[in-house]
Amino acid sequence: MSTFTQITTSKELEAAIRESQEKPVLLFKHSMRCPISAGAYAEAQRYLEGSPNEDASYVLIHVVEDRPVSLEAADRLGVEHASPQAILLKEGRAVWNTSHSRITSASLQEALS
Repeated sequence: MSTFTQITTSKELEAAIRESQEKPVLLFKHSMRCPISAGAYAEAQRYLEGSPNEDASYVLIHVVEDRPVSLEAADRLGVEHASPQAILLKEGRAVWNTSHSRITSASLQEALS
């Protein structure tokens, strides 16, 4: 079963971006203080428990606790910061992103298919 791997450092972010050269990487930015983020996270978990793309990697950044890494991800990937936010990386760049209530199991399934 696929699961999220939490990243907390610039080095781990760099590794995830590098990994996207070989396979898709879904980066999920999550606030544990926000009910909207909790709902989006539940949808992401539902996706992972269903039929996820087993060839992809799944990484998680806690936007409050690891704010510098969260902001660095937005800056490096050229994606405006949001929380919650899902960003799909391929070949070292963001190819798709969505946020808030648009993060659903179905939207993740479509983006990662």
